Amino acid sequence: MRGVFNLFEETSYYNQEKILKAFQGHKVRDSYFNSSTGYGYGDIGRDELEAIYAEVLGAEDAMVRSQIVSGTHAISACLMALLRPGDEMISLLGSPYDTLSKVIGKKYPERGTLVERGIKYKEVALTADGRPDLPAIQASIGSNTRLVLLQRSRGYSLRPSLRIEDLEILVKTIRAANQQTIIFVDNCYGEFTDYREPSQVGVDLIAGSLIKNPGGGLVPSGGYIAGRKELVQDVAYQITAPGLGKELGASLINNRLLYQGIFMAPHTVLQAMKGAALLAYVFEKCGCEVYPRWGEARGDIVQAIKMNSAEEVIRFCQIVQSSSPVDSDVRLEYGQVPGYNDQIVMAAGTFIQGSSIELSCDAPLREPYAVYLQGGLSYEHCRFVVKQLLEGVIR
Repeated sequence: MRGVFNLFEETSYYNQEKILKAFQGHKVRDSYFNSSTGYGYGDIGRDELEAIYAEVLGAEDAMVRSQIVSGTHAISACLMALLRPGDEMISLLGSPYDTLSKVIGKKYPERGTLVERGIKYKEVALTADGRPDLPAIQASIGSNTRLVLLQRSRGYSLRPSLRIEDLEILVKTIRAANQQTIIFVDNCYGEFTDYREPSQVGVDLIAGSLIKNPGGGLVPSGGYIAGRKELVQDVAYQITAPGLGKELGASLINNRLLYQGIFMAPHTVLQAMKGAALLAYVFEKCGCEVYPRWGEARGDIVQAIKMNSAEEVIRFCQIVQSSSPVDSDVRLEYGQVPGYNDQIVMAAGTFIQGSSIELSCDAPLREPYAVYLQGGLSYEHCRFVVKQLLEGVIR
């Protein structure tokens, strides 16, 4: 596996150097780490952090706030800000992640969803091998297609995650159909897994969570939006109010965590990538179906392993929970989680509640039965968990 690890390490080094130079270019001071109160006027630490995010992600502008409660919140704010009644939105990779389906109102147009607000929504199915159907995508985009959604991570599916090379091809396909369509990428789990970010290959807007990759395992809450300046402003008006936008919003969390989090992010993502590859290698050698395979190129930090039953899924997740530093004695079961239609089991013995850049594993109660493991603050912990899984699952 040394060759695969070397590739991950070179990617991590590249991104670490990029972030370090951004910090130096913006002359980061320890005074930037102070929190602020009230309206947050003149919060230089907040403003410089957002400028660093924009530079690192290859975007014109960015908004980085602890008040964004999750990746789904960040994505929802973008969609609510940019879509108007009568506009068309297309998910180009089949069904999006479960919590986003609730925002769209795909099955049930509940109050406040996009469908209930008069947004036209449709999906383009993947090909038989789980890849983007480029001819169907180009044919689906019309003059009224205001926005297309691309989800970089696999979500709760066995399709391959999107690498930057895939996004580059998709951008060209979309532009050929309609130059004005906004290309929006759910970037969760994908940050710093490659040399480039989606904004650097023509994507208009991206969003993600700070308790995933860019928070480095340190940020206790928050999310980000980055992309074209006018689009970020529109989203800022949605999150605060028209005319206020990014100018308001106190740094209620000590800004040091946000600065140190993104500085640590390439190294933390490296630990997660190495852990995922090790897990894939061991289980593939034992005859299990793994997605992606251990030597395949990766577009996110998620490792999926196919199980035979719901009981096997629970056993797998329970071993992860029992091998965690927090709540290791908790007994897991499937349950209803806000935002999901299916019952979910979540192994997350994490220092930050629900942090999936920390080693965690979850799965929905539906076929095909599979577990989705992600994160890992240290490769050593990942290696320990893989050993426990090998002994407890492969008998």
